Amino acid sequence: MRRPRIALFVLEALPNARAVRRFVEDHAADIAFVGLSNAERPSSGGLTGQVRRHLARSGPAFLPYLAVNFGVPDLLAPASGMLRRLTGTRVEATATPLKAFCRAQGIPTLRIDAVNGPDVARAFETHAPDLIVAFHFDQIFSAATLALAPLGGFNVHPGLLPRHRGPVPTIHALAEERPDFGVTIHRLTAAIDAGAILAQEAAVLPSDTTATRAAILLHESGRILLDRVLGDLASGTLDEGPAPEPLPYCPFPDRALLASLAARGRKLVDGADLRAALALNAGVRTRG
Repeated sequence: MRRPRIALFVLEALPNARAVRRFVEDHAADIAFVGLSNAERPSSGGLTGQVRRHLARSGPAFLPYLAVNFGVPDLLAPASGMLRRLTGTRVEATATPLKAFCRAQGIPTLRIDAVNGPDVARAFETHAPDLIVAFHFDQIFSAATLALAPLGGFNVHPGLLPRHRGPVPTIHALAEERPDFGVTIHRLTAAIDAGAILAQEAAVLPSDTTATRAAILLHESGRILLDRVLGDLASGTLDEGPAPEPLPYCPFPDRALLASLAARGRKLVDGADLRAALALNAGVRTRG
């Protein structure tokens, strides 16, 4: 079969930004449109409501993780062009916020407040993608929305499903006595992280790896694994078995989990991650 036309859905943040920008650069001709999740959408309570919920559940120890993974990249994204000029960095995918890079490639983008709402349905009608790809996306697709794509959908999950279902799998992996990291490409279903596993790889990471750095590395591995799955789909050789029995859902961490990690010297984020966040939209190379 021909290569599928892709509707790509993303919440751009530090863990996935460079990997997903490379994916768009490599697959620009195959991408029908890109849906960019609005992390501050009213249905989620906006920025204030989300911070309050995180504080109530996780406490202030979670705020540095949120700031480095989401706050700093969002704050600096509008200044990306100026930062690149100041650092002498040429325009390139890995240094350019996704919306701007898509514009340069002629790829339509859509700000997503409700992935199952009428604006998304109209985008499917207008651009007629064959396949949905979710690459660090924070909204749940309904069965009706998934049915808009003839080939359904794939998701990149930085964890070893069926373990660590949920939004922050690297934190839950890090909390284990012996952390097991990996990445999974699976079928999207209306149930969270519960679809058939299409490909999976374990990863051995350094003992001092933070949850943030693990997510960055695993999204890059997931990009490569996703390319392989898309190639198998196009060639008709994709091996798709039944969905695994789902294991318990792993939500955002509570205070007890964060205290346990801190007591064992395991970190969600460190100075190297902050430097990576500061450099994300300027093309500056950082060292851990």
